[in-house]
Amino acid sequence: MDNLTHSVVGLGIGALIDRSVPPEATPDAQRTRTRLLLTLGCLASNFPDLDLVLTKLLEAPLGYLLHHRGHTHTLLAALGEVALLLGLVWLLWPAARGLLRTSPRARFSAVLTACVGMVLHISMDALNVYGVHPFWPFDARWYYGDLIFIVEPVFWIAFGIPLALMARRPIRRGLLLALLIGVSVAVTFAGFLQWGSLAGLLALAGFLAWIARWRARRAGGDRGRTALAAGLAAALAFVLVQAAAMHTARDTVAAAIARLDPGERLLDTALSAYPANPLCWSFVTVATDAAHGSYHLRRGQLSVAPGITPVASCPAGIAGRAAGDDAQLAWQGDARDSLARLHDLQQNNCHFNAWMRFARAPAIDGTTATDARWSPLGSANFSTMDYASLADMPCPRPVPDWGYPRADLLRQP
Repeated sequence: MDNLTHSVVGLGIGALIDRSVPPEATPDAQRTRTRLLLTLGCLASNFPDLDLVLTKLLEAPLGYLLHHRGHTHTLLAALGEVALLLGLVWLLWPAARGLLRTSPRARFSAVLTACVGMVLHISMDALNVYGVHPFWPFDARWYYGDLIFIVEPVFWIAFGIPLALMARRPIRRGLLLALLIGVSVAVTFAGFLQWGSLAGLLALAGFLAWIARWRARRAGGDRGRTALAAGLAAALAFVLVQAAAMHTARDTVAAAIARLDPGERLLDTALSAYPANPLCWSFVTVATDAAHGSYHLRRGQLSVAPGITPVASCPAGIAGRAAGDDAQLAWQGDARDSLARLHDLQQNNCHFNAWMRFARAPAIDGTTATDARWSPLGSANFSTMDYASLADMPCPRPVPDWGYPRADLLRQP
């Protein structure tokens, strides 16, 4: 996920934990605890992305592909990251240190917030098509959720609205609310959200605002806790809806591939969600053709409910405009290559071999290789590597031992 989403969710979790634990003995101690938990929630929800400093260990694009979402995005490393973050707070924040020294509630809340923030970062990153390998070193495989867009405004609204309403100054509260709504409206006009998605976001914002106001009138000590809990519930419900839609999308693609070419064996469908939209999906399939010794990539878009939203009506800003007469599925291109060539490159070009520890949908031309998850077939994206120019260069080091996403094509364990 993007760091704005991580930050908003982290702040929301910190505020929810603060409001779910009995208050401190004095107002000053309570204010310190609130600030501490908000800070820990925000920092812990971003902390694993410190691996961006490691991307310089390898030449582009391998540095980013192999070291971002790398070791700091594992559950084992998260334990050390929690200890490091809490240690920094202890050393650098005297008021927080004094509170943690004297208050068991504050100590419990701080450790819980830091742990939840770290796990949430890894879990949220696991929800999209990029993937993570959280169980390293016990399991080096990549895991892909394929069900949430990397920038998800549902999370902004679900946690941002309750947080904005907690601002004490009316001007600050109004500015935060205007920013959340304004950004949602702007990305809709830019073609990244459907108007129906915007209506859903506005409805969620109104519902959370109503809950916050209702609870403030009935229970002055609630301090926004109910609205935060409702926002968390809405976010989880959205993830479940996306998961159900994702399985429908995967089944739809598999049936279409079987009709197009019964001789192919479908290995994988990499699905990319649209923001705040369970109906629209883009995808890349990876299949093998044993009769011809080749593998086949196909890229397309689909709608899981074409009667409500035909695929041609899916937001053009995400994956381009769908074309064709089919209301459910639109093909956008395909590419074939020989398995023998893929094996030869993997065995004889160490840069390509390292790149294959990331690539899930490897599209190869005469000199370059691109993971087709993020751009139309035949075009470049941040994963594109000129493997031909690197053939005689020294092998890249250090290369993490992540599992090959396409071990099924490479005959790798």
